[in-house]
Formats: sequence, C-alpha cells, structure tokens
Amino acid sequence: MKEVMILTGAGQIGMAIARRTGYGMKIIIGDKNPENANEISKIMNEAGFDTIGMEMDLSSRASILKMIAQAQNYGSITKMVNAAGVSPSQASIETILRVDLYGTAVLLEEVGKIIAPGGVGVTISSQSGHRMPALAPEEDEQLACTPTEELLQLKMLQPGHIRDTLHAYQLAKRCNEKRVMAESVRWGDKGARINSISPGIIVTPLALDEFNGPRGDFYKNMFARCPAGRPGTADEVANVAELLMSEKGSFITGADFLIDGGATASYFYGPLKPEA
Repeated sequence: MKEVMILTGAGQIGMAIARRTGYGMKIIIGDKNPENANEISKIMNEAGFDTIGMEMDLSSRASILKMIAQAQNYGSITKMVNAAGVSPSQASIETILRVDLYGTAVLLEEVGKIIAPGGVGVTISSQSGHRMPALAPEEDEQLACTPTEELLQLKMLQPGHIRDTLHAYQLAKRCNEKRVMAESVRWGDKGARINSISPGIIVTPLALDEFNGPRGDFYKNMFARCPAGRPGTADEVANVAELLMSEKGSFITGADFLIDGGATASYFYGPLKPEA
C-alpha cells in the first residue's frame, strides 16, 4: 500500500503540482473528460510516476465519492490537489456555480472526512475572487459555513443577484477561499491542512484559447499592464503549492495565496483600474 494523492482536473496546473509533490505516491487523476485524465496519466507514467486516470465530475457528490473510494483501494489519502473547474467563457452561470462553487465545497468536505493525519490539500481558486468588492460579513460566513447541499439556495446566488458568468465565477472563487478557511478547522481536527492558491493569467492550452478568442485583448492588456509584465506559468503556481504541501509550510492552513504578477494590485491601484 502506498500513500495516495487525489488530483482533480487534468490540466497543466494540476499536473505541474502533482509532478512537484507526488513522486513516490499513487496518484489518482480525475477529470470530467476521461481522455484528458488518461492523457495526463500517460505523460506522468512515462516520466516515472505511478498514476491512473478516471472520469470524475466535480459537480456530482456521487462522482467525488467514487473517486475517493477508488483512491482508498491503494492506501491512505495524504494529499489532494483540486485543479478542476470551468471558466466564465466556457460555461453558463448555473454550471459555474454547480462546478466551481458547490463542487469544490463538496470535495473539500468529503476529502476532509478521510484525509490521513499529516495530510495536506490545495485547491486552485482565482484572482477573480479578489476583484469583487467585499461582501457583508454575514455573506462571507454564509459562503464559508452553509451546509453544502444548501449552498446553491443562498439568496446571493439566485439569478436576479448575478449579473453575468464573470460575476458568478467571482462569487464561486470567493466561496472557495472562505470555504477553505472553514474547512481548515475541520481538517485540523484530523491533523491535516488545506489552503488555496489564486492564480492570475497562467499560460495553459485553455488560456491560449482565451488569448485568441473574443476576450483576447482584455487578457493581453491585463498581463501587459501588471507589474510583472507577463503571464505566469503552471510551474510558478507549483512553486507555491510545493511550499504549502511540504513541511516548510506546516504552519500554513486556511490561507489563500494570490499569485497573479501584481494584476490585482494594478486593478485597484494602478493602470488596470477600471474607469469610474
């Protein structure tokens, strides 16, 4: 039996983190598209890792539980990397809330129930969660603590309160950050840690599609006018995840790390600030 890592979302960021932190482990790779999971599994296995791919739908508790059960066949789950999700240009408001908001909350909850002592997880949020104006304290608490099966019934998440898919995505990512804070208390009872990372523009196949799509000029302007002057790479996100998932990060839990080349700083206090 081995220590086991669960990786949800078979993309460049998830793979970069798994390659940095999953050697010597059994890695279960779940993705809604099993072809993606199997492709990332093949790449990693050919580099000496021990992985298997499977279908996993983040919006379904049953699918999440199936993946956890599969992982437990190989040993104790000691690491979780959640890099699954959909973007504002990919999906409807309903799908974004169902996958990115509800699904992430369920995953954190269910993995938290079985994570081994000393275990650690990271979930990928987004700079978008930092762009939205502050919510009322009671709204933040609702996002953090509402039972998962009641989350999508919250007043703030009803159609009349959400402007568009970007607003839905911002709410979902704000929820991710607050949920990590609340779940870190529960994970702590098991001697485990959970944190989130909020990347900015990271070059991935999906991002390249965005750069060449109708919102391409928006994204190119964002990274050109941020302090770093460029987009980031999946490996730079993995650098942060490696700290959080190692003994060097043993005092870090319930936290969110913004890694966006300063784009959010520029959005509030620099050349990316929206015109009034």
